[in-house]
Amino acid sequence: MTDVRDRIDKFVLNELVLGDAARMPAPSDSLIETGVIDSTGILELIEFLESEFGVHVDDDETIPENLDGVDRLTAFVTRKLAA
Repeated sequence: MTDVRDRIDKFVLNELVLGDAARMPAPSDSLIETGVIDSTGILELIEFLESEFGVHVDDDETIPENLDGVDRLTAFVTRKLAA
C-alpha cells in the first residue's frame, strides 16, 4: 500500500500541483474542494491509474468515495489490485 500511495502522491505533486509542494493537499483532503483537480484533471487521474497500476476504472466507479483524495485513491487502487 505504501508503494501505491507514493506513486499517487508523486502524480498529484508533479502533474496536478505542478511541483508546488506548498499546494500539496493532506492525504485526507478533497482534491476537488482544495482546487487541485477539476473535471479535466479527473480524466487525467483516471488515465494515470489505468496506465500506472493496470486497473480499469468503470464509469460507475468515478465517484468521490473512490477518487477524491489521496487516501481514497490509495484505498481504491489497493482494492482493485486485490480483486
